[in-house]
Amino acid sequence: MTRIVVTEFISLDGVIEEPRWTFQFERGPAGQSFKYDELFASEALLLGRVTYQGFAQAWPSMGTDDFGRRMNSIPKYVVSSTLTGAEAAWGPTTVLNGDVVAEITKLKAQPGGDLLVEGSARLAQTLIRHGLVDDYRLMVFPIVLGAGQRLFPPEMTDPARLTLTEAKPDRDGVMLLTYQPVPAGQVAEEGQEGNAR
Repeated sequence: MTRIVVTEFISLDGVIEEPRWTFQFERGPAGQSFKYDELFASEALLLGRVTYQGFAQAWPSMGTDDFGRRMNSIPKYVVSSTLTGAEAAWGPTTVLNGDVVAEITKLKAQPGGDLLVEGSARLAQTLIRHGLVDDYRLMVFPIVLGAGQRLFPPEMTDPARLTLTEAKPDRDGVMLLTYQPVPAGQVAEEGQEGNAR
């Protein structure tokens, strides 16, 4: 089964929108490795239209090193009801324009490497709502923005437990965190055990 990995630059208050605010921080070797490793461990990118078009405009001119070449050549899936095949010309790209959850569930059922979701806030929230995320890789910056698009859907009413699987500090107080969702059934079992004590 394919795993879906959501990777984000994120503020302390959960904002991921337009992360130009990250430019004021210096990324160290650990941060460079964090991004390099996740890209090269992935079989394809899974992106929303806005992120895809932004990347498609920027990355072709930055393909001079291993990372840039990989970004340009890796297969891509873009979720969009408006993007045409002709407009999706950044490397090998497949447009998913049907039922998003059904199409991504089919992709997950196929054998293969990770599907890496970068940016793509609306897509990430859809995946979160439907329990399709296997890993969160978060580069957490020590800044509070107060406003902006957040990673987790605002209408979530039930707690969603996560297990921390890796934590590393980077420069300028940035933390590199990897989490996996705790299955809902396991959370309920733990709650029942706690009540029985």
